[in-house]
Amino acid sequence: MNKYISILAATVVSTALLASCSQKKTTDPNIGVITEPTSATTNILGHEYPKINPDLSVTHRVSAPEAQSVVLDICDKKYPMTKADDGLWEVTTDPGLVPGFHYYFLVVDGVRISDPNSQLFYGCGLMASGIEIPEVGVDYYLQRDVPRGEVRFQRYWSDLTQSWRTCYVYTPAEYDSKPDKRYPVLYLQHGAGEDETGWSNQGRMDIIMDNLIADKEAVPMIVVMDRGYATLAEPDEAANKGGMFNFTAFDRVMTQEIVPMIDAKYRTIADRDHRAISGLSMGGFQAWNIGLAHKDMFAWVGGFSGSGRPGNPENFPATLNDEMKLLYVSIGTDEPTNMYSGIYEFHKMLEDNGVKHIYYESPGTSHEWLTWRRSLHQFAPMLFK
Repeated sequence: MNKYISILAATVVSTALLASCSQKKTTDPNIGVITEPTSATTNILGHEYPKINPDLSVTHRVSAPEAQSVVLDICDKKYPMTKADDGLWEVTTDPGLVPGFHYYFLVVDGVRISDPNSQLFYGCGLMASGIEIPEVGVDYYLQRDVPRGEVRFQRYWSDLTQSWRTCYVYTPAEYDSKPDKRYPVLYLQHGAGEDETGWSNQGRMDIIMDNLIADKEAVPMIVVMDRGYATLAEPDEAANKGGMFNFTAFDRVMTQEIVPMIDAKYRTIADRDHRAISGLSMGGFQAWNIGLAHKDMFAWVGGFSGSGRPGNPENFPATLNDEMKLLYVSIGTDEPTNMYSGIYEFHKMLEDNGVKHIYYESPGTSHEWLTWRRSLHQFAPMLFK
């Protein structure tokens, strides 16, 4: 099998869950209901705007008295803002924004900037404004009164890159109180233009895992989130060519440094049966390539969202059924056509090859965090059972 497979963030899939997978509703149907204009939870403390309206439009207001034009850029649409006499610019988006997390920007006199009213999140290759749109009747990624795990900041030295690297490590709520217990590990990667903070900040990974574990839907596990970029210190044309989209270097960092470091510093069950790898978009591509290139290290592989076309069918034989415990992929129904069709064609090829896999479509979402939150919420309970 070729070590690197020419699909971008595509992972193995199955028709079984296409219709049956749905997000569990909370018993409180009023969760997420907006009855009056409400300040977004992602606003900086004390800032009134942006405000979310009952029809899930959003009203933005910003002070820029010297500006000649201000445009709001959100959800793939640009909204020219209107200036009042006091120098405040305001606009209300179309109704019905998709729930979940969205990046957005302000364009002031042609210069794209972040909104001084909003918290910042690393995405699109920079610190960007973000807004959380509530989802009615769904609480799996909302903070509940359940035991809380921890997200730990882990710094480590990389001999391969000759640099200090960082990763974030989620440990379940019981980790410190059960010092004799060891845990399986999920390695969870971010997408292009994001970093190791994405799954905790934008993705609410720790809240999703806390709720799943408290509800006994997922087994307690460690989750590792590392930066998915690497450049080797020693000259290596194959590994370093292509920047962030050549993943040979990161493959080596993951398998030769990150996994051994986590096994040494945390109480892991250090074998393939208790090690999974997954990610979103670019991270899904990395998970697929690393997972199948190192089947001695990983038995569970998942990819959330992606694009591209299937590789050589001979690279995906039915013998994978005996080698892997789970192969999973997801895609949003409203993703760009090339992404959606590439994943679907890959799914059909796997079907034709007789490869067992799980396929999930997130209804009404595009290449965005709600697609990936839903995917993690369904993927994690399948692991290590």
